[in-house]
This record gives sequence, structure tokens and C-alpha cells, in this order.
Amino acid sequence: MTTTLYMVVPCYNEELVLDETSKRLKEKYAQLIGAGKISSLSRVVYVNDGSKDKTWEKIQEKHAENSMFSGVNLSRNRGHQNALLAGLMTVKNLADCVISMDADLQDDIDAIDGMLEQFEAGYDVVYGVRDNRDTDTAFKRSTALAFYGLMKSLGSESVPNHADFRLMSARALDGLAEFREVNLFLRGMVPLVGYKSTNVYYKRGERFAGESKYPLKKMLSFAVDGITSMSATPMRLIFWTGFIVFLLAIVAGIYIIVRHFVGGFASVGWASTMVAIVGLGGIQLLALGIIGEYIGKIFLEVKQRPRFIVEEFLNTEAED
Repeated sequence: MTTTLYMVVPCYNEELVLDETSKRLKEKYAQLIGAGKISSLSRVVYVNDGSKDKTWEKIQEKHAENSMFSGVNLSRNRGHQNALLAGLMTVKNLADCVISMDADLQDDIDAIDGMLEQFEAGYDVVYGVRDNRDTDTAFKRSTALAFYGLMKSLGSESVPNHADFRLMSARALDGLAEFREVNLFLRGMVPLVGYKSTNVYYKRGERFAGESKYPLKKMLSFAVDGITSMSATPMRLIFWTGFIVFLLAIVAGIYIIVRHFVGGFASVGWASTMVAIVGLGGIQLLALGIIGEYIGKIFLEVKQRPRFIVEEFLNTEAED
């Protein structure tokens, strides 16, 4: 039986790039259908994440022109990870496998062939992994490597140099649906699903048009979300930091008492006192910030608010 492939493409203010993205995906689907690798039931699903431009109008236009293009319109902007999950959960029962990718054409469309080959070979999850980061600035390259190293040291199973370009089988998506948390970090959640997985390597290109949706501020926020969503290690580090400072205080207290009784204790200057106060105050504020981050996430989780609301789903069924 020929594989039914759905592609989920989150979109936020992607009006400028959708024409070219649709053109290239249409050509790729025609090639795959012609080669008998996917069925004519296969679809490309654009997820409009509350865009402020004419992205949704563009998606409606593409759907009217060709039934292979479908659209999911969210009721409001929910962020990339929620928009991606909304698309995956909407189509998980309509396809044999689903590939997620960004709309900016930085992900190599030709890597889809390799992903499908690995799926046919029995893999439930196929990660698209960058074989280099030559297109990144030195700053972004170094911070990305530091982030993946930190995530690994904190116990996360996220795949280095993998964003959200991946194939998942229908049963892998069913497994992902069992994860109910509101604070999403799909790059760390998907490996927790389990099942047989592998990597397909590709060269990431430049953005075709428009602006990056991940400036430095959002990248830092995403990194914090990833760390605090996947690991409790920062909380343990607070404990060990406090424990070490406590031991140092005991040692310092013993030293002061001994020096006092032997009569060699010199008057203490204000500099050392200020350093101790400022240093300990900084550690306490940092600790409170980390604790607050976790408490904030607990606050959002216990409310059990919906992660997304689908306002409209455009999808035309076809006969294979």
C-alpha cells in the first residue's frame, strides 16, 4: 500500500514565502507520487499561527487552487511549538506518517526522500539533522553548541543540530498525544516517545524571504523553556550551591574563632564584607529566579488551559 504523507508547516507572518514554498513542495509531491512513493491522498498542511499579515488568505488561496494544500487556522497566536503540535494532532489520524518543517525553506526539501526511505525501512521517527552550521554566525553557532551541550549534561535526550524537521509515524504521533504538558519543547519530548528512530543529514540553507522568527531574545527564552521543561537539574544545583556555601560559612566561622583566641585576628575591611553580601545576595536572587521559573510552569500546568484552539481546518478528501 502506498504511503500517505502529510506535511505540517507552521506559519507566522509568512506571506512573502508561501508562494515559493508551495511551488517547491508541489514539485516534490509530484515527483514522489509519480515514483509511487506516496499516494495522491498526501497533503501539505499550513498552520496559521495568528499571523498579522495575509498568511491565512494565502493559505486559503493555495487550497482553492490545489486540494493538496490544506490549512489549519488557530484562533490566536500560540507560538511555534503549539502551532506545530496543533497541526500534528489535527492530521495524525489522516496519514501513515507526518513530516514537520518550517515555511522559510531553510530545511532541505530533498531530504524528504531519505526520510521516507527510512520510514519504509521500519523507523517510526526520522530526525532531520544539520550536517554543518556554516550558514550561521559565529555567535549563533557557538551558542547553539553550548545549548546542546548543556541540554545533554542536564539529562535531556534532544538530538544535537536538530530543529523541528522530522518524520513521525502515525503510532509515534499517538504516543506524542499522550504527553499532556502545556509547556512544550518538542525537540525534547519526541525522543521520550520512544520507538525506533534514526537521522537523515542535510545542509540547511538561507531563509528565502521575510524575517527570522527567532531573534536573540526569543532564542534565549526558548532555551530557558527547553531546560526547565525537560530537567529538574537546575533545582538540584541550587541545593548543592547552598550546601557548599553553608560549608564554607562553617569553615570561615571556625577560622574567625581560632584567630580570635590566638590573638592574631586583624580588623576586617569593608571590601570583603561587601563582596560576601553582594555575592550571597546574587546567588539568592538567582536561586529565587530559577525556583520562580519552575513555579510559573506549575501554575500554567495546573490550570489545564488548552494548548491551542483550531478555528478552521481546510482539507479536501480525494480518492487514491
